[in-house]
Amino acid sequence: MTTKTAPNSTSSPSNNESQARKLNVLIVDDHPIMREGLAALINAERDMHLCGEADNAADAIAAVEQLKPDVAIVDIALHGRNGIELVKDIKSRNPHLPVIVLSMYEATLYGDRAAHAGANAYLMKQDAAGNVIATIRQVAQGQKLLKSPAPSMAEQPPLDRLSDRELEVLQLIGLGLGTRQIAQKLHLSIKTIESHREHLKAKLNLHTGGELIRYAVIHGMDVQPTTALA
Repeated sequence: MTTKTAPNSTSSPSNNESQARKLNVLIVDDHPIMREGLAALINAERDMHLCGEADNAADAIAAVEQLKPDVAIVDIALHGRNGIELVKDIKSRNPHLPVIVLSMYEATLYGDRAAHAGANAYLMKQDAAGNVIATIRQVAQGQKLLKSPAPSMAEQPPLDRLSDRELEVLQLIGLGLGTRQIAQKLHLSIKTIESHREHLKAKLNLHTGGELIRYAVIHGMDVQPTTALA
């Protein structure tokens, strides 16, 4: 578990006044290298300040309540809980807090879900170094860079029928992980993953485990993780 606050949280009043004029940013990501890279980018800006870090959903909720950030950056892939669910929780408690979703997956896969959850923007990790600072400023000014899709009477696409957790399990199947490996990665029981696999087959009209694996690969679930900020 990792939760950090700004190093100068007990600084003198004059320093506190200086910090107050900056945008306070909270990072939620379970990869230390990614957090360090984002922190360096944010703290290099004269009008921004990294107010805290968290590597899991529970610490993120506590940090939002305690630190009152101006902007939160949330990774989709967190241990024990899906980042999309965390965004929903953050927005239900703090509807006016801008949230930027960070992901190694294309927006075509998670963008609509992030928008429905209330996120203001969606960034892929490999693009974060060049875009995160401008995105922070935009969402802090009230811009909504991620739009919820308009309701449609068309048949719901198969992937949209899946829950956020089911989609996450499907992605990991596409990456070649077995049931035990997925359970370990998501900190869930093997029985829970087996249940998710059965739900996936039912919702996607598949009959065997082999068909499920082929579906995951064919539909782009074999996206490889990208390298964190250098």
